[in-house]
This record gives sequence, C-alpha cells and structure tokens, in this order.
Amino acid sequence: MAKDTILAIVVPCYNEAELIKSTIERLLFVLSDLEKKEKISDLSYVYLVDDGSKDDSWYEIAKCVARFPNKVKAAKFSTNFGNQKALLAGMLETKKIGCSAVVTIDADLQQDENKIEEFIDKYDKGAKIVFGIRNDRNTDAFFKKVTALAFYKLMNILGVKIPKNHSDYRLVSFEALEVLEKFQETDLFLRGFFHEIGFKSDSVYFDVKPRQVGKSKFNLFSLSALAVNGITSYSIVPLKMICIIGFLSTLFGLVMGIYIIIARFMWNDSPDGWATAIITTTFFGGIEVFCIGIVAEYLGQIFREVKKRPRYLIEEELL
Repeated sequence: MAKDTILAIVVPCYNEAELIKSTIERLLFVLSDLEKKEKISDLSYVYLVDDGSKDDSWYEIAKCVARFPNKVKAAKFSTNFGNQKALLAGMLETKKIGCSAVVTIDADLQQDENKIEEFIDKYDKGAKIVFGIRNDRNTDAFFKKVTALAFYKLMNILGVKIPKNHSDYRLVSFEALEVLEKFQETDLFLRGFFHEIGFKSDSVYFDVKPRQVGKSKFNLFSLSALAVNGITSYSIVPLKMICIIGFLSTLFGLVMGIYIIIARFMWNDSPDGWATAIITTTFFGGIEVFCIGIVAEYLGQIFREVKKRPRYLIEEELL
C-alpha cells in the first residue's frame, strides 16, 4: 500500500551552508504533507551527503540531524569525490538503512520539491524509475543553454540514450537500487545507467526555480567532465570514428599523391612544395592529436577501473 512506502530523499551538498537549514525544512514539509495524505510512511526521511565541503555545511547538517531525529540523516565524505559519487553514496546508503524508493534532488531545490508527490503517484502506478524532466531552459544563460542542448544532442548521436533535459532529479525504486548495487564501475554515469537497465519508467515535468542563495557549483569544466565520462562509459562510437578518419586521411593522401604525379608529368606543373607540406602537416597533425586524445580518454577510463579503488570514503555518518 502507498502509505507503507518508505521514501528517502537524497540531497548531495557541496559548500551549501547557507541553504542547508531552509532546504531541509522545505523537504520535511513535503514529507509531512505526503504522510498526511497517506501516500508514504511516517518512517520516510531526508538523507544528506556532504561531498567534502570547505564551508560550514557539515556543521549545519549536524544541527538539523539533532533537531529532527529520525527524519534527517547524513553522511560526510572524507574529501570531495564529486556530485555523481555523492548521489551514488546516498542511494546505496539509504538502501542499507531501509527504504522503498529514493528521490534524488539538488540542495538548492531549483528542481521544485513540490513535484515529489507526482513522482510518488507514478511509482504507485508501477514505474520503477521516474525521470524528472525540466520543461525548458529559460532560466539558463545563453551559453549554458546552448552547451546543455549540445550535450544532450551529442550524447544521443554517440549512442548514449538519455532523456533530453533530464538531470539527476529522479525517483528510483528499491528494485532498481538492487541492480545499481551490482554495478561496480568506478565512474558510473547515472543518467545513462538508469535509462539503460530497462525497468518500467515514467516522467514528471517541472519548471526550474531561481536559485535563492549563492551560485551553482556546476561550471563548464565539471559539466564537460560529466559529458566525457558519459561518452566513454557508454559509447565506443568515438573509437569507430577514429577508424573512419584514418581511412579518409589515407584516401585523401592517395588522391593528393595521384594529383601531384599527374600535374608533374602530364601538365609539367609542380605545386608549391613548401605550402603543400605546411598545410598537409598541420591538418593531419591536428587530426592525429585529436584521435590520440580520444584514445587517451578511454585508456584513462580503463586505468581508473582496473585499480578498483573505493568510489568514495565516508568519514562520518549521522543516523
């Protein structure tokens, strides 16, 4: 029954001391409302993961755990492992504690916490995974909007099928968490993983709210790293592209060679060797470096996986 559903809301935090108190209060209000409507169990809770914050985030989290016993739980990473690892830790740790489903949401609550009720409704109808999809990107700056759309387009072209405009706002059932636990990849790309496993899924659409305090911790570098990780984790298309580039380069060289021979012996004309050499060397040198860079990314992915180091380290946990 719906009222027996234990919901855990996982919130990754990195330098969010200014937001912690208000975020927890708003999420607890959502849980309380759902409990009154008998859509979830009164054993439901909020679980925060401090991703090695440098500010007073952990201090603020600890105060809230003491203020709301049993309703707020938390873990502190020993250092900054990244947003994806914080999400992963939150889901796996809440599975150990006990839950029927998990909803992951950003600490700034721009993803509209009031839509969690719709997530639960979809879950009650049988969805094992519910994706949060933003309606538009009107709140983004022009550059971020363009790069974000390019990200989703590129990922789909390269075979990484993820819903457009889906970030990491989603509901994951206990059954899906059990599958997640079996995947031991060091840098698991969660957006690709949850779309790939094939469980019955649904979507909830929401409007992104303005951030109330501070600035987003995501920047061009972190988003680029996320995109590269997603591509190298779920697609070998770039490696196939290298083979195609190699074939076309060889074909181009062959055509150029034939052209030079014909020009020399039939038209008694020799092309300017210096210009030809510079252009050809620069062009193919650029292609070679680009291809080596792609291979290096895949080798780096393999390098990280074979070491089998822990994906994250929890220094302290408050339950």
